[in-house]
Amino acid sequence: MIFRPYHYFDTGCAAYLLGCGTLGKCAVVDPQERDLEEYLPLADGEEIDLGNTRVRVLHTPGHTPESISLVVSDLRRGPDPWFVLTGDTLFIGAVGRPDLPGQTRKNASELYDSLHGKLLGLPDDVEIYPGHFAGSACGAGMSGKPSSTIAFEKRWNPMLSLTREAFVDALADVAPKPAEMERVLRYNLGQADEQPREQPHRA
Repeated sequence: MIFRPYHYFDTGCAAYLLGCGTLGKCAVVDPQERDLEEYLPLADGEEIDLGNTRVRVLHTPGHTPESISLVVSDLRRGPDPWFVLTGDTLFIGAVGRPDLPGQTRKNASELYDSLHGKLLGLPDDVEIYPGHFAGSACGAGMSGKPSSTIAFEKRWNPMLSLTREAFVDALADVAPKPAEMERVLRYNLGQADEQPREQPHRA
């Protein structure tokens, strides 16, 4: 299996290349190029066949309504998942901010469900590769470590031990949006002429 992370330490962003080296079938997640086409209309539970690599789509709303996480298996190792690309849903030591599209408390409650109903139900040894790490404004308290495991986050991520009410209260008190965030959101909707300096949000 091919798996290559690309870490952009100036912005705290990450992109990933993954797939089957034998068949030469790969996918790119959160690419940095401005003119790439939008993501396919993926469905919750859908499986993508990349040769010996399998990718299962999990709809994990909360950061944005359309947020997804991708659970990846290498069939040469077995059918069990190896790692999950969590986008802006679960970070290392933190979780995604729910305020960007508005309705912060509603989105925070959905994020709680996505974390506890889907991601934390994955096996403890599954590795986590988020869309951002320390240096990004997409979450508070993120670690500079760009990867982790489900077990480690269950034990050490302070947001994951909160009740739903405490979780929503904590996320409702978020830092102000980054200065360029409105421009980033307009860019993602195809309403901006120029690419913002911060990488557009795709998760």
